[in-house]
Amino acid sequence: MSAALETLQKQLKKLPGVGYRSAERIALHLLVEKPQQLAELLGALQAAAQSVRRCARCGSLSETELCSICSDDRRNPGQVCVVEGVPDVAAIERSGAYRGRYHVLHGKLSPIRGVAPEDLNIAALLERVKAGEASELILALSNDVEGEATCHYLTELLPKTGVKIMRIGFGLPSGGGVVYADAVTLKSALEGRRDYS
Repeated sequence: MSAALETLQKQLKKLPGVGYRSAERIALHLLVEKPQQLAELLGALQAAAQSVRRCARCGSLSETELCSICSDDRRNPGQVCVVEGVPDVAAIERSGAYRGRYHVLHGKLSPIRGVAPEDLNIAALLERVKAGEASELILALSNDVEGEATCHYLTELLPKTGVKIMRIGFGLPSGGGVVYADAVTLKSALEGRRDYS
């Protein structure tokens, strides 16, 4: 095997859900079977890397200062769903059960993995609350120890300004994340949220 092919496989293996065999198949597919797709893929990756950034308000992905959800006047501006990552936003949007806005933390607290509050998008959430942008926060973090610890930390940190803090209902499996749930489960979880104040 050539050194360049081996390097390509190693880079592909770093992607989530891609193992050795999958990396090998993808690399060979792009180099041997469909080399014209390689240029298209490289172009798409470069274009995305140059134009996609974090939304200035919620931290999700956008090509403009504000993402399409934050700039949509038809959404409930006072209802903010706090999630761990961008895939969680997509999963909740697929459910069709939520019409508010989001705040993406980009992770959850995990002392074991060295994730501290300053590593997350928590400061921006506090600014949104202090600016009066939220009348209700829905904590849609995973139902595991780290998710619960993050929820607890947020409730202790948020000022007592009358902002209602809710936790999504647990239609989600224990230890499971929002991104893995189907639309019906997510709808049930959002409708069954409970007061977490």
